[in-house]
Amino acid sequence: MGRISFSCLFPASWHFSLSSLFLPRLLTPSLRQLLFIGLLLGLIGLLYLLLLSKGHASWLREENHFHRHLARVTDVDATDTSNPDLNYGLVVDCGSSGSRVFVYCWPRHNGNPHELLDIQQMRDQHRKPVVMKIKPGISELAKTPEKASDYIYPLLSFAAQHIPKNKHQETPLYILCTAGMRILPESQQEALLEDLRTDIPVHFNFLFSDSHVEVISGKQEGVYAWIGINFVLGRFNHVHNDGEAVVEVNVSEQQEALVRKRTAGVLDMGGVSTQIAYEVPKTVSFASPQQEEVAKNLLAEFNLGCDAHRTEHVYRVYVSTFLGFGGNAARQRYEESVIKNTATRNKLLDQHAGETADSPLLDPCLPADLQDEIVSSTEKLHLRGTGDFDQCRHILQPFLNRTKETLTSLNGIYQPAINYNNSQFYGFSEFYYCTEDVLRMGGDYNSSKYSKGAKSYCSTQWKTLKERFDSGLYATHADLHRLKYQCFKSAWMHEVLHSGFSFPANYKNLKTALLVYDKEVQWTLGAILYRTRFLPLRDIQQEGLKGVHSHWRHSFSFVNNHYLFLACFFIVVLSIMLYLLRLRRIHRRAAQHCTPSSVPWLEEGLGSPTIPITL
Repeated sequence: MGRISFSCLFPASWHFSLSSLFLPRLLTPSLRQLLFIGLLLGLIGLLYLLLLSKGHASWLREENHFHRHLARVTDVDATDTSNPDLNYGLVVDCGSSGSRVFVYCWPRHNGNPHELLDIQQMRDQHRKPVVMKIKPGISELAKTPEKASDYIYPLLSFAAQHIPKNKHQETPLYILCTAGMRILPESQQEALLEDLRTDIPVHFNFLFSDSHVEVISGKQEGVYAWIGINFVLGRFNHVHNDGEAVVEVNVSEQQEALVRKRTAGVLDMGGVSTQIAYEVPKTVSFASPQQEEVAKNLLAEFNLGCDAHRTEHVYRVYVSTFLGFGGNAARQRYEESVIKNTATRNKLLDQHAGETADSPLLDPCLPADLQDEIVSSTEKLHLRGTGDFDQCRHILQPFLNRTKETLTSLNGIYQPAINYNNSQFYGFSEFYYCTEDVLRMGGDYNSSKYSKGAKSYCSTQWKTLKERFDSGLYATHADLHRLKYQCFKSAWMHEVLHSGFSFPANYKNLKTALLVYDKEVQWTLGAILYRTRFLPLRDIQQEGLKGVHSHWRHSFSFVNNHYLFLACFFIVVLSIMLYLLRLRRIHRRAAQHCTPSSVPWLEEGLGSPTIPITL
């Protein structure tokens, strides 16, 4: 029987022969068979692409999650000032007790208008944040405004030494003044600011204009703090993983609702004031025109994105600051009330409660048997603690100044409804100190555990508490002042949270914290993030269409190998099909020429000669 030997297309080790008996079937597939094979291979390719796209989407989410966590690690490394693509920015916080300069840096924007600048605090060669503080506050120069630029000079000189000189002219500088300057008359404020506007450009080459120095309101400061905390938490990155909390947001009545990551609200109780800030995702309604007018001063709507026409980074945030509702200020108001009420009662009933140490006034807001004194300009009262947490809470409720009007909080101020089933809050300053310094319950807040711990502390004898303090059982920064007034502040914090802001007792999404991801978050971070929001436009214009498709460019590095493999696979399959078609034509041509006269060996039954086929 004749055989066909394949010897010219493959390496020597691949030589083989096929019997001519089976060759016709192999070399002569019908067109229907070829189409069926092509269709089958096409379906296999489509299935592969479908699986690849799903896997790639999952990979993008995982990679994004990885890079966010990686950023939290790498942003504690020393800043590489030799990197030419690194940009810098300065914010000077002119507070009431002093001024601080913060130096921030960020890499070149990737050109994607959906993403914000990746701003981090600059760190020196020792990995310490580049920050400098001076005292006193700039408001102390109210009578000598011509010295304002001399006052600020050391801060800017310090910052200039850390930023590469060739970057100075493109480094924005913002000087933002807060509480100390707000209480000055407007004429004194303007005199101080004008001196800064005039002299700073003479001595420094930073990107600085008249609008870069101003006195900001408490509302602005609260918004900046909210922005900074949510930026560090990664809540402005709208590529969310499965299981992450989301919220439906109505930017306007004309547009469809957006679904994006849930932001975190902020509770901050200092010594003098208490502040609350949180996003209001739904459009709000008002009980009266008067309430609407008040709400305009408490609601801030802003766009963090660089494109004013995009709404994915539009936020509506409620911010309210309550002066006199901080921990120390509340205690002072309480003591003034005790002195006034005791004097009136002693006079009416002819009593002498609290006038001597032998007849002290009983105070449920002090630890059991603690002896204390409160003094006013005219009187002095002696107190002895009884450590009754529940009674203390009851006594403090009138100091919240609540009203019966709906949607109100402390002092009867308007407060939009909070979705307690789908929200998260972080409590800073006194919210953290009250839960952690003595009670050691910082972190996830649980109302029942907190109340139980506070009751136990209040009812413990002062002598025992003092012994525990001397043994180092409390936080290292806790002092005797904290021990004395922990009972009062525990009750005050509880009432502000649950009676003032109306958080339910079973609310589970409050975290008390001192740091976010092991670092202190200043409102200045939010300020520079907001004020530099249009800078990415420069990079987007340079990138052109590449910037619009930055996600595609980023993902191509992952999928190009898969597409290349798939293309090679189809090329190989097509080559095989063409090869088979060619063999089919050759076989037909050979069959036509192979007649009985030309192949006598078929009749004679001789052995089949070898027919070489060369392609």
